Amino acid sequence: MKKDKKINYKIDINILINYVETINSIKEPMSQIKKQLKELSKPTQEPLKNINAMANAIKKLSRKYPNEQSKIFIDIIKQIMNTNNGMFSTRMIEPLNISRQYLSIMEKNNDIEKISRGIYISTNAFEDSYFSFQQKYKKAIFSHMTALYFYGMTEEFPYNYTVTVPQNYHVETVNEKCNVFYVSDDIYELGVTEVKTPSGNKVRVYDKERCICDIIKSKGRMDSEQVKKSIKQYIQSKDKNIAKLSIYAKKMGISEKVMDMIGVYYELI
Repeated sequence: MKKDKKINYKIDINILINYVETINSIKEPMSQIKKQLKELSKPTQEPLKNINAMANAIKKLSRKYPNEQSKIFIDIIKQIMNTNNGMFSTRMIEPLNISRQYLSIMEKNNDIEKISRGIYISTNAFEDSYFSFQQKYKKAIFSHMTALYFYGMTEEFPYNYTVTVPQNYHVETVNEKCNVFYVSDDIYELGVTEVKTPSGNKVRVYDKERCICDIIKSKGRMDSEQVKKSIKQYIQSKDKNIAKLSIYAKKMGISEKVMDMIGVYYELI
């Protein structure tokens, strides 16, 4: 007797990668993204195009296998999760109109584990706390000593994260978990970049120059010895950009303070 051929519900890897990177980068509410997709038959913006490509790929599978919807959706969730290093958020299925009931099924089958509200992890993966934190608090940018930890510029392990958020961002649970800095909108995204966590997931952090400005500006809330060591390490680094540092300091209104301190440590080295 012939065995039934296993059906392949695989999505093209490039569509998957583009979709996962897009969802991870979007800070707006998913309800807003879904509304935009409904209003546009052919999206032209790259993020919306990537979401649309994923949705169309799923529609093709559903038409090809009309009686396999449950299997298709569960398999697609697994594919998204694998592409995302074993981590998963409910935001990742919202624009695809996949019901959260499939997450409950997967949880009962021990395929995934819920680690916080809206955040899941594959039972075969280890939790990336940096990534899951930022998935939960999309506007929190790792900053100060926490960001410098990613660059290897501090000996201080960030047991308590330091993050920067817009001044109108009020989510009390962030204050309970972190050292939070509130800044005006005009400098909130100044120097934002992405780095990979030790687990390989991308998170938003400030670049080195912004971090140096931040720790000098907020040195009263920092460990003074760590501030000194980080500044010295920055000055000794080959990829420092003093011109960029000067531009940031001027935009942040701390030009004299930053350049004076940088000058002092230049003389000591």
